[in-house]
Amino acid sequence: MKTMSIYEPAMCCSTGLCGVSVDPELLRISTVLNALENNGIAVQRYNLSSAPQEFIKNQDVCDLVNKSGVDSLPATAVDGKIVLTGRYPTNEEIAKFLDIQAGMLDEKPKTAKVKIKKPGGCGCSGGSCCR
Repeated sequence: MKTMSIYEPAMCCSTGLCGVSVDPELLRISTVLNALENNGIAVQRYNLSSAPQEFIKNQDVCDLVNKSGVDSLPATAVDGKIVLTGRYPTNEEIAKFLDIQAGMLDEKPKTAKVKIKKPGGCGCSGGSCCR
């Protein structure tokens, strides 16, 4: 399986989803990465302020920031090689980079069904209790 890492500019928190106004693109990418994780695919996400050592570990990313500055971030790397800079990948690009079906990125978390007890019964069919 391929590995994907996203190298992000300095943000106040790991997702950038804090503060009074939330960037819709950060919300989208966080949602997509959660969907991937729910399907067993982990994408590493590195914030320049909280994980600067990761920017140094990847020579391509280090060179990118040194030559083009932080305006070239976010940068997306697949198997350690930069494949996209200056913006977050689209859902279609993520699917292509990881060789997965694009529909996997749209999956909603599975929720458990909860029976609600109705007045005069126990919530079971026919009004009789299940024991």
